[in-house]
Amino acid sequence: MMERYNRNMKMLSREENERLKEYRVCVIGCGGLGGYIIELLGRLGIGHITAVDGDVFEVTNLNRQILSNEENLGTSKANAAKERMKLVNSQINVEALSYRLTEENSEEILRGHDVIVDALDNVETRFVLQASAERLGIPLVHGAIAGWYGQITTIFPGDRTLDKIYAQKDINGVEKELGNPSFTPALVASIQVSEVLKVLINRGELIRHKILFINTMEPDYYIAELG
Repeated sequence: MMERYNRNMKMLSREENERLKEYRVCVIGCGGLGGYIIELLGRLGIGHITAVDGDVFEVTNLNRQILSNEENLGTSKANAAKERMKLVNSQINVEALSYRLTEENSEEILRGHDVIVDALDNVETRFVLQASAERLGIPLVHGAIAGWYGQITTIFPGDRTLDKIYAQKDINGVEKELGNPSFTPALVASIQVSEVLKVLINRGELIRHKILFINTMEPDYYIAELG
């Protein structure tokens, strides 16, 4: 049923839009970032989404996580992504994996996808994700948020961009210090999805070998080159 994608046209060709249903995207994390990412990918028409998250909803998620509501507290975030997409776009296949990505299971989870999306909230697992994506030869779109701030970059195998962003691999996420409002995850997620789309259709300039920093307080949006 292509009519639902009519508003994608002009931005995408009909052929590009048709191909979207053939792609497989893996989203690691179904919380603040991941919930919006899955929502946007599904509405865009990505045919298969793997949603990975071993966490359950808590009351503190209600301020920002689009998949959370007062009735599903204590239930699986990954399963909520699957149920949500049944309502939004039943043509999309969402595979819900209600466990955490680890060094032991990462390649099994990620294998066979066209793009991986980092919607994690800790640096240590991000390095596991980058290493596994590199071994499998799969592009990775990274995003992170903290209070008024966000960052996005696209990482191809061999780029090792996270090594440059997080010089100290054991650094704690600053989001724990600056908090997470409702709007920053939605903003960063939307840019991550635009990067996913550009990778898939092989069109447009990617945020690669550089990082987009977003400061919504000042406001200021700027790109830093990563040597």
